[in-house]
Amino acid sequence: MHRLAAEYRDALAPFAGELTLIPDRWLHLTMQGIGFVGDVAERDVRAIADAASERLASVPAFDVQVGPHVPAPEAILLPVQPAGSVAEVRSAIRGAIGDVRDAVPENATGFRPHVSVAYSASDGPAAPVEEAFAAREFTPARARVTNAELIVIHRDNEMYEWETFASVPLGQAAFSGRGPRADP
Repeated sequence: MHRLAAEYRDALAPFAGELTLIPDRWLHLTMQGIGFVGDVAERDVRAIADAASERLASVPAFDVQVGPHVPAPEAILLPVQPAGSVAEVRSAIRGAIGDVRDAVPENATGFRPHVSVAYSASDGPAAPVEEAFAAREFTPARARVTNAELIVIHRDNEMYEWETFASVPLGQAAFSGRGPRADP
């Protein structure tokens, strides 16, 4: 993934004033929002993480292909396939939110799994960016999805940045924290 993102950042370097290029550290596949930090109690967030852990225990880790690019009005997107596996993770997360809260934010439909490599920082024509891409060949990346992270996110520095609140593995029995635990 980092190789592919670097190739796109190189191709997009001439547009640095018009696009915010996303460094490797902040590359992500967005799944599902919960709400604004001040609007969601920490006990609810912990309960959602616990519920997600239980639901994602039955979803095995999987491989994805990332790319090639799809320009969008606000970003350069790298679609993620197979969309069905990603949608299964998202559905489990949405179910975990619904287990804890009265409403699940965001639409259940219309989700397009992707990784963004750049955000628009100004208005301008897309043709020069597409011309820069046409002069190159991008080989899609392969990645293994092994966990989902619940994050506290902000966009104070013109890109999404976050701290991980909880990391939930896929396809592993959840440890509830209730009662004794036997180590293998």
